[in-house]
Amino acid sequence: MKQLLSLVILLTVLMSCSSVGRNDEKNIALIQNYVEAIENFDHEVMADLLDANYLGLGPSFGDSIRKEQAVENWKYNVDNLYEKIDYTRTRNAAISISSGENQGEWVSNWSELYITYKDGRGTVAIWANSIYQIQDDKILKSYTFYNEADALRQLGYVFFNPNDL
Repeated sequence: MKQLLSLVILLTVLMSCSSVGRNDEKNIALIQNYVEAIENFDHEVMADLLDANYLGLGPSFGDSIRKEQAVENWKYNVDNLYEKIDYTRTRNAAISISSGENQGEWVSNWSELYITYKDGRGTVAIWANSIYQIQDDKILKSYTFYNEADALRQLGYVFFNPNDL
């Protein structure tokens, strides 16, 4: 009975994510180009791939950024913080959501990500997941998830509970 219920749930999910009329290959190529622009510190290509109404959300709850801020933040990080960024073990999956609040075409990118800092602090390794909504061959929205505390721990930060003081 549990297997039948699991199969029904899986089929319902798959049917709600229609593949008819999707641009999977084109959308995945767009995200691959965006990731390459990040690795190459090419803020002009990044800006070109973001929609004028772009909204980036995450990694923390409540974080949000618009296109102009995202490009300016990226320029600052490249000039002042990052020496190198490598996406490894990258995987992409495209999906089309046919109804509801998040209707549209999406690409999810999972990566093992290595960020090397300019100031000699070394390299951090994180698992990152970014989910991109594609509209009119541009990135309209993104959700990014990674463990910020783990990245900071790798940079030498120490966390403590203030109640323990």
